[in-house]
Parts: sequence; C-alpha cells; structure tokens
Amino acid sequence: MTPRRLLPLLGVLVGWAVVSYGNRTLGVMPPALLPTPGDVVAVFVDTLRDGSLPRHVATSLARVVVGFGIAAVAALALGLFAALCVPVRLMLEPIIELIRPIPPLAFLPMFLVWFGLGEASKVAFIAYTTFFPMFIAIAAAVLRVDVALLRAAASLGAGRVELIRRVVLPAALPGIIVALRLGFALALFVIVGAEFMGADAGLGNLIMEGRTFFLPAQIVMGALVLGLLGSVVNALLLAAERRLFRWREAAATS
Repeated sequence: MTPRRLLPLLGVLVGWAVVSYGNRTLGVMPPALLPTPGDVVAVFVDTLRDGSLPRHVATSLARVVVGFGIAAVAALALGLFAALCVPVRLMLEPIIELIRPIPPLAFLPMFLVWFGLGEASKVAFIAYTTFFPMFIAIAAAVLRVDVALLRAAASLGAGRVELIRRVVLPAALPGIIVALRLGFALALFVIVGAEFMGADAGLGNLIMEGRTFFLPAQIVMGALVLGLLGSVVNALLLAAERRLFRWREAAATS
C-alpha cells in the first residue's frame, strides 16, 4: 500500500484516538462505551495469544470461502448462460427481479429451519446472499462484449465454444473480477449475521459475545479484523487483475 493510500487510514486512526482518549479525559460519556485504540490492541493481543482469534478467523474464512465458492461457480455458469441465451435470460429476469430486492437477512430464520444450526445453514445463506449480485454483474459483463469482436472471430471460423473461450470470457473478465470482489465483500458482510445464531466460533460469534458481555473493545476488534480480511482479499484480486491485463497497460503506454 502506497503512502498516499495510508494517509487517510492514519487520519481515521488519529481522529479515533483523539476522540476516545479525549472522552476518557473529559468524561463526556462512560469510557467503556468508546474504546480507545489501546483497548482494541490489548484485546487483539490477548485473543491472539490464547489462540481464540486465529480459531475464529479460520472458522469464518472457511464458511465464507465455501459459500462464496458455490455462489461464484453458479453465478458464472448461469450468468454466462443467461447472457448468451435470450430465452433463458427472459425466463430468469422476472424471478431475479422478484427475489433480489428482498433483504437476505429476512430469510436467515428460514435457512436455520431448513438446514439446522450447523455449518450447512451458514454456508447456504452466504451462497444465497452473494449469488444474485455476482450473477447480475457477470451477465452484464458478458452482454457488454463488443459484437464486432464476435463477428470477427466467427468470420475466421471460430465455433461457439471457441467464441466463448477465446473472445467472450477474456473480454468479460474485468467485469467478472469486479463481480467476484463484490461477492466476497458481501460474503464477509453477511457472515456476521449468519454467525449471530447457532455458532460457537467465528468472528460473528466473537462480536456477539462482546455484545452479550458488554465488551465494546472486542466488538470493534472483531469488526476491524473483518475489514482487514476484506481489504487483503480485495488487494489480491486487484493484483490478479493487473497481472492478467498487463498487456493492456503495455498497449496503453506504447
């Protein structure tokens, strides 16, 4: 991360420190309600030392990766199919537009009823929540592929499979990567809600435990760890995108 990108984060950290330590000095509100950076760091070190934080992180990441992976494969296959086949797209559009606006958390109790309190309900809920945004973004990326490219490849004798593999997918890949970034960020967002109910481990469980026992520093620490995980994965996907499209940068500078 470049210094220019670090400066806003440092500004937020300094502002948080000024407000929280100032509140502790002036007593505007009870200090326990506004944990300081030092409080959060202390909780982070304690949970890291006793091994509970790595266990919570590993549990949440496993659920997110499995649920997100199922949704990504389904969204890629159906998004590609719907974009390339007009009857399928016309059939799926009203269903998607009916279900998509419903807040996923509204269905969380039903997932617990259908799949129980174990891992299946959490994975299924993450997959359901992340599928629709990725499906719509992937289908839109495929539909934006320049028709001239398809006609040029077809005139050179490319068959349907070759058109998809050599023209459609490479041209739509930037949009697909954006869809994956969006889907993973959303998976991290909903894992907290999924782990609020019927979970004995995970970052959502850690945050819920902090709420139950009134540990604001633990709540903030869990939220910041989720943000850090999302930032790391987003950076990895951006690095992969730059590596895949290095030729575009070379062409732009030539």
